[in-house]
Amino acid sequence: MSVARQVVVEADGGSRGNPGPAGYGAVVIDPATGEPLAEAAEYIGVATNNVAEYRGLIAGLTAAKALFPDAGDALRVHVRMDSKLVVEQMSGRWKIKHPDMKPLAARAAAILPPSSVTYEWIPRAQNKHADRLANEAMDAGRDGRQWEASASTAALDAPSARTPSTTLPPVQGPPGDQAAGAARARAALAAARGAAAPEGLFPMPGAAETPEAGVAAETAEASLSEAPAEAGGEPTDAHPAPQQPAGTPQTGWGSAPDLGAPATLVLLRHGETALTPEKRFSGSGGTDPELSAVGRGQAERAAGHFAALGTVQEIVSSPLRRCRETAAAVAARLGLDVRIDEGLRETDFGAWEGLTFGEVRERYGDDLTAWLASPDTAPTGGGESFAEVAERVAAARDRLVARYAGRTVLLVTHVTPIKTLVRLALGAPPEALFRMELSAASVSTVAYYGDGNASVRLLNDTSHLR
Repeated sequence: MSVARQVVVEADGGSRGNPGPAGYGAVVIDPATGEPLAEAAEYIGVATNNVAEYRGLIAGLTAAKALFPDAGDALRVHVRMDSKLVVEQMSGRWKIKHPDMKPLAARAAAILPPSSVTYEWIPRAQNKHADRLANEAMDAGRDGRQWEASASTAALDAPSARTPSTTLPPVQGPPGDQAAGAARARAALAAARGAAAPEGLFPMPGAAETPEAGVAAETAEASLSEAPAEAGGEPTDAHPAPQQPAGTPQTGWGSAPDLGAPATLVLLRHGETALTPEKRFSGSGGTDPELSAVGRGQAERAAGHFAALGTVQEIVSSPLRRCRETAAAVAARLGLDVRIDEGLRETDFGAWEGLTFGEVRERYGDDLTAWLASPDTAPTGGGESFAEVAERVAAARDRLVARYAGRTVLLVTHVTPIKTLVRLALGAPPEALFRMELSAASVSTVAYYGDGNASVRLLNDTSHLR
């Protein structure tokens, strides 16, 4: 009879260029002592991050099997990686769509029986040993050689002791999601009190352009210092704002149910076009410009940011070219498809398309003042009013929240739709559109729960661009 053995595998992979010179690292760890039992690393030539990460997983599982060749089905391997893509795909929660990933995932799955392997996502800071091995492998490749175990210092960066994986409570839901985090917090609180968690309270899951520049601080915010006071009028009953998704939101904490993971909309404004730095109105009725060189660079940095986070499960884009190009850059890094939603397009600015705010004021001063004063006023020449845009965006929001309940979706869109989603989530009046700044390629996030409540988690984050 085989003796039961348990080990932890930590694996990582990286690419300097994506695709570019790539390598992987993996370490097999004794969960009882935290000591490394085996290391593996290799420079694999030009490849993407995702390929390198899968190669790291394959190497780690292979090393674990080689350590205990007689364990058979009694070997239990707990894989810890900071690639949510690999963890989710190997756990069976995400589909494997990219043709380069499918054979690698099949190789990994064939090394050990599926019932013998469990997966956990961990932050990059907790995966230092494997990360260091991967970087040593890439450094070796840069110097025209292969990684050698005898020269490795990766173990020096490893923590002196690791929490045994067998002591962790089971994770329910996607790794790192807040339902799983809440479950762990409740379990810890219950243990501290010496009693089980209350049955009825928080039950455990599963138990029983500005206008490009546009409506925005880039143009409209500047206008507030010049426009008369009526630019910020109070909303009236005649112009109600679109409401939150169907359902009556609960308030307070006393009897709130555990709603599980929300539908999380990560809102990425597209990268710059030639019109962006000139702060020209660029909506859905103009020339549909492409990304500039600066904008393409911003899209690539955003793609790297989301690849490192590993949280995005779906990508939906505005039909306009600048968004489709930005979305394509991210999709290429994540191995995901891009869906198009017409509701995410920018406002049609009518006769103002291509003009600066100053040029509009000079040519259509009365129309501009009326537009700033009322959400029901459209730009000159038959464009869209803010009220019309809000209605369109709210309808798109409701479709997406229903379709992607419990998932994290990247929406690549424009200034007005993003500000509108944030405004509606906050229950703010229409003039709040002029109180937000939204930079090119910035990231904002809104989460939508099953009871109809929304939570704004991030606004205009540009840290990934620096």
